[in-house]
Amino acid sequence: MSSVREIAFDTETTGFDARGDDRITEIGCVELIDFLPSGKTWHVHVNPQREISARVTEITGLTTAFLKDKPLFKDVADGFRQFVGDSPLIAHNADFDRGFINAEMERAELDPYPRKRFIDTLVLARHKFPGASNTLDALCKRFDISLASRVTHGALIDAELLAKVYLELKGGRVRSLDLHSEQVQIKTTESAVGSRPTPLPSFLTDIEQAAHENFIDSALGEKAIWKRGQN
Repeated sequence: MSSVREIAFDTETTGFDARGDDRITEIGCVELIDFLPSGKTWHVHVNPQREISARVTEITGLTTAFLKDKPLFKDVADGFRQFVGDSPLIAHNADFDRGFINAEMERAELDPYPRKRFIDTLVLARHKFPGASNTLDALCKRFDISLASRVTHGALIDAELLAKVYLELKGGRVRSLDLHSEQVQIKTTESAVGSRPTPLPSFLTDIEQAAHENFIDSALGEKAIWKRGQN
């Protein structure tokens, strides 16, 4: 059975205007194999070439001074593209992250990603929990996913939380185990089939065996199935 590879990812930015002056400041990616993290991640901070507002610093912990010596997006774009490959991209409120990724790709003269490549966990959550709060934080609390590791919004931390939320939205760990249930069943069946190589000896005494044969003869006589066709 072939494995399903997907990438849960998140971006941090200087604001909300992907086609204006705002830029990506951080990208975090988590590889999923059959809905579970494989342990492979990709993470980078990016120099947005502009000032970081106090509000953004409060949310993300990133400052202008910290980012000023980080690589430009065009210098990390190939690394991002190689890591994600042709796998589906999972994001929470995917239009936001897709908008920023594609805007940066186009500035770097690279092909943007089509909408069909993206899986939006916000859309999945709204279908599953209509009318409820479906922010990433709210979903983590609903699924009892710890937020202890998150002091500020970081792209890699949020991608790791998103991977856990996505698994729950797709049916939880039982869903991932179901992918291998056929193989498990085959192995179980094979281990149960087969005769004993050496038959167990009889524990009847000669007297008990003779008594049993006399009882069968008196009860069934020649009607016994195993005696048919012997005469």
